[in-house]
Amino acid sequence: MFATVKQIFNRKNKDLQKKILFTFAALFIFKLGTAIIVPGIDKNSLTGNLGFLELMNAMGGGAMERFSIFALGVMPYITASIIIQLLSMDIIPYLSELSKQGATGRNKMNQITRIAGIVLAFIQGYIYSFTYVSGNTPIEYIEFALILTAGTSFLLWLGDQITAKGIGNGISLIIMAGIIANLPTMFVTAWDNLVDLSGTTQSISLGVTMFVLFIAVYIAIVLGIIYEETAERRIPIQYANKTTSSYGGQQSYIPFRLNSAGVVPVIFASALISIPSIIASFLKNDAMTMFLNKWIVMTTPTGLILYVVCIFAFSYFYTFIQLKPEELADNLNKNGGFIPGVRPGEETVSYISKIIKRITFVGALALAVIAALPVLFGMFSNMPTSVTIGGTGLLIVVGVALETYKFIESQLMSRTTRRGRRK
Repeated sequence: MFATVKQIFNRKNKDLQKKILFTFAALFIFKLGTAIIVPGIDKNSLTGNLGFLELMNAMGGGAMERFSIFALGVMPYITASIIIQLLSMDIIPYLSELSKQGATGRNKMNQITRIAGIVLAFIQGYIYSFTYVSGNTPIEYIEFALILTAGTSFLLWLGDQITAKGIGNGISLIIMAGIIANLPTMFVTAWDNLVDLSGTTQSISLGVTMFVLFIAVYIAIVLGIIYEETAERRIPIQYANKTTSSYGGQQSYIPFRLNSAGVVPVIFASALISIPSIIASFLKNDAMTMFLNKWIVMTTPTGLILYVVCIFAFSYFYTFIQLKPEELADNLNKNGGFIPGVRPGEETVSYISKIIKRITFVGALALAVIAALPVLFGMFSNMPTSVTIGGTGLLIVVGVALETYKFIESQLMSRTTRRGRRK
């Protein structure tokens, strides 16, 4: 890692340094926007409790709590992405065809997803304005919704700029930046709730012990996600009329990551669970709100189980979108390769599919355990929702940070290779 940092500051990598500076500048603009309150809104007019919309607030760097121009963040786009991908599974023929058209089809689906995300942003913006801002006219609520929609649209554009001119995935980095901005507040809140300095020596000692345990849980989350993101299953392959000696004694293989979906299942599961709360907030139905707080909120046993089930479902869903056994087997056959002991064709497809299912189960289980740890800790220590939700946020931060680090590392390796060829 230190060698990578040293390479980044090498004079020969000025273009990479510019990309990193551009990324930080873009994220600074995002953070600056989270502090700008929607024009025409008085802080005193904000009502309601975020409840289990805390995760959306955490991903937006506290923007929803302040009702800033970036209050919706990129969550409408994430929600639209879930909907479009579900509809492309032989539900809407046109979307199904696009999903099979390679890069061209993906570009068209991305455009459709963005349009759907902007439409959802306006709907959510109106709902949040009506729910959390009191004493305004319908026209003013529409104006607030348009401003929030413009904020989301700007963040999508900013994310594209980071992806094109910066480092890593722009949307993921915006989510990560929002969560990091809230981490100091989360740890301060945890200290205030666990340690009562006005109590007895025994109670203070117990509180400090609980806080140390709290820190240990978060360190375990970091180590766990690093291990899960780097672990992989390697399937050996051979090529017709070639032996391992043809590759300098190195064995060729297909690497399958333990968690091919990354932190996407956590983000998707969190977004899906937040949908009922959006509806309840708009309807202002006390019975529905009580039902959601009792059964669906993530800090309840049933809500946690639902959250874990969603993580499993999205892990399988997203993995099989990325890794298609039929395509892998077909590409392997076209290149004259085969898996030792497995016949080409349907048998190879079946074998690869079985391997992916097994490692995805283990990866999803590990991801669910890591995501559930802070929530379980919160249940037994009576921590506020903002702290337990922050644990899930930390999971996203570590996952995105690892992906960004791998991107930088690959950029450095490609530059080193190009320089070597020139010499």
